[in-house]
Amino acid sequence: MKGKKGASGKIGVYPGAFPDREDTEQIVLAHGAGGRKMHRLIRELFLKYFGNPVLNRLEDAAAVRLHSNQICFTTDSYVVQPLFFPGGDIGKLAVAGTVNDLAVCGAQPEFIALGFILREGVRMATVEKICKSISQTAKKAGVTIVTGDTKVIERDVRQGESEGVYINASGVGRRLGVELGVERIRPGDVILINGEVGSHEAAVALARGTYRLKADLKSDCAPLNRLIMAVLECGGVRVMRDPTRGGLATTLNEFAEMCGLGLIVDEQAVPVSRAVRGVAELLGLDPLYMANEGKVVIISARQQAEAILKVMRSFPEGRDARVIGEVAKVPAGVWLKTRLGSLRRLLMLEGEQLPRIC
Repeated sequence: MKGKKGASGKIGVYPGAFPDREDTEQIVLAHGAGGRKMHRLIRELFLKYFGNPVLNRLEDAAAVRLHSNQICFTTDSYVVQPLFFPGGDIGKLAVAGTVNDLAVCGAQPEFIALGFILREGVRMATVEKICKSISQTAKKAGVTIVTGDTKVIERDVRQGESEGVYINASGVGRRLGVELGVERIRPGDVILINGEVGSHEAAVALARGTYRLKADLKSDCAPLNRLIMAVLECGGVRVMRDPTRGGLATTLNEFAEMCGLGLIVDEQAVPVSRAVRGVAELLGLDPLYMANEGKVVIISARQQAEAILKVMRSFPEGRDARVIGEVAKVPAGVWLKTRLGSLRRLLMLEGEQLPRIC
């Protein structure tokens, strides 16, 4: 989204910009070449949805003020296919994912930078729809888009009719006065989650139309920073993580490897919707390894568990929050307590169950 000011020194959205845009209008290589087309794209579309006093300067870097010298910084790239799926799209995903990565580290998200990589031929209406979603999600999360960049790459005939949009999102947040870390986990602590697992991967899988399956489900894609900030006020939180690729089981394995303790998950306590379970069984997937984009796994002191549950349940994204397990000294690793009462080892996912889900 980088650009320069015109002779007047003023930058803004032209009145009536793109008033009669049709679905046939497409991105071309010139939209990333630095000329008039690129400047129109920036001013008349990106600033239309993301405009603010910082971004409107269109400088090579954003000068922003933070309330503390302690900050958290994150970056991630989003390549989900299809671009739009029940419950979300690549734009909502980019903002929510960035916000959640900051929040689980104990930081209040403040600013986001976006890098768009657009394939020649993508419809302008598609890009605008994504920008609108980004704007709405950023507003909900209370973050500001302050800088960015745009590149257009050549059309790939092997892509057929599919439209290519990829987004890199970087975020900066203000670090709060709370200590979090895997090293703080203790035997007797409990494991909590704010709701049902696996809906994002299931929704994306069905949206591709490859499997000719139908189910009434949506991705859980959502920014969780407000919920997480409220949870931190309860105290007792040892560590948090958003279980995206690799799902709940992979996230817990990351914890177990670093703390050397045992994490025992109660199979009957883990919330999985009937729709997700059905999709998983038909496709040969395990819901415990399926990706989420609106979930937070929390390990906390047992004494604060009820207070944390109460807070999470006060948010729409945490209505189905519950305790799903506990931390033990032995056996080390991640274990599933089955319905029969036996323990089954949950290993780290070797690869990924489905590609391009986030």
